[in-house]
Amino acid sequence: MNKLFLFLMVFTCGSAFTQSEQKFKVTLDAGHGAHDFGAVYHGHIEKNIALAVVLKVGKILEKNPNIDVIYTRKTDVFIDLVERANIANRAESNVFVSIHCNASKNNSAEGSETYVMGLNKNASNLEVAKKENSVVTLEKDYKQKYEGFDPNSPESMIGVTLIQEEYLENSIALAGKVQENFTNYIGQKDRGVKQAPFMVLHKAFMPRVLIEMGFISNLSEGGRLDSEEGQQEVAQSIADAIVIYKREFFGEGSNEPAIEKPTPRKIEKLIEIPVKTELLIIDPPKEIVDAKGVIFKVQLSVSSKNLDLIPSNFKGLNTITSLYENKLYKYMYGETANYETAKKLLQEAKNKGYVTAFLIAFKDGKIINIKDAIK
Repeated sequence: MNKLFLFLMVFTCGSAFTQSEQKFKVTLDAGHGAHDFGAVYHGHIEKNIALAVVLKVGKILEKNPNIDVIYTRKTDVFIDLVERANIANRAESNVFVSIHCNASKNNSAEGSETYVMGLNKNASNLEVAKKENSVVTLEKDYKQKYEGFDPNSPESMIGVTLIQEEYLENSIALAGKVQENFTNYIGQKDRGVKQAPFMVLHKAFMPRVLIEMGFISNLSEGGRLDSEEGQQEVAQSIADAIVIYKREFFGEGSNEPAIEKPTPRKIEKLIEIPVKTELLIIDPPKEIVDAKGVIFKVQLSVSSKNLDLIPSNFKGLNTITSLYENKLYKYMYGETANYETAKKLLQEAKNKGYVTAFLIAFKDGKIINIKDAIK
C-alpha cells in the first residue's frame, strides 16, 4: 500500500510539473500558396515572400526552448483558409500569426499594418479583407463550406464575431508589439493596428493577427521584402514581438535566450502619423477598489456580456471578479500576492478549459506590466 501511495504521489507531482512547464505554442501561417500567388508586382510574388519570412520567423522562435512552433505550410502548397485556422485550433496554440504582403494600385503606398478580427466599416480596411478573403473562391465547394459567405462583402460575417471578443484585447496587444518593432527597428511607416473581417482569423479561437509586412507594389519596399536581408529584418522583428508578448502575458521561462533586436535604421524622411480613425484605442485601465500593493489574478476572458459571477458561468471556478473597460467585461479568477501561487491558479484555469487564460497584475489598484509585478 505504501509503495502504491508513493508511486501515485510521484506520478501526480510529475504530471503537475509537466503541465506547469507547458510550452508556449505559436502557429505561423504563410499566406497564399501553390496556384494562389497572392499579389504579384514588379516580379515580386507574395506567396514566396510570405513563406520565406514565416520560415525565418520559425527558425528564430525554435531557438527558444520554451516555444513550440506550428506551421500551416512549409512548402509551396495551397491550404484552405478554414484549415489554416483548424491547424492552430487542433494544436491549442496560444497565438496565431498570419503573414502577408500588401499591394496597391498606388505604387507610392508604403508601410506595414497589422490586423485583428473585427467589423470596422473603414473602406480601406474592408478592401484589404476583401482581397485576402477572395482566396476562398479557389477552394472546392467554398459556398457550402463557408455557409454562404460572400468574399466580396466582408460585412456578411457580422453574425459570427461575438465568440471572438474574448481574444480581442490580447490580439491588439500582439499587433501593437509587431507594429512597434517594424517602426523602431526597420524604420517602416506605421500604418497602425486595424480591424477587418478576415476569414482566416475568424475561425481561429485564440489571440490572432494578420500582418501586412509592406507593399510589394512599391518598388523600394517590394525590393527589400524580396531580399534576404530585408526578410531577415522583418522576421526578427516579428519573432521578437511574439517573444515580448509571451513574456508579458505568460512569463519568462528558464534558459530563455535574450532578444537580439535589429540595429535601428536612420530614416531620412518624415514618418506620417497613422490616421486616428483607423487605430484601435483601448481606454486607460480603471482602478480596482480596495486593492492594495501588488496582486496577481488570472484573466479568463473578455466579453460584452455582463455575467453573474457564479461558478456555473465559469466552468466551476469561484472567486471570480470582473472589470468593465472599453465597453467590455474582463473576467478574472483568484487573487494572490504570491507569483508561484498565481501560476498554480493559472494552471487550474487552463485545466478547466481556459487555454488562453493568462496572468494579469495590479499595483495599488491599477493594471501594471506582469514583469514589473514579478520584480
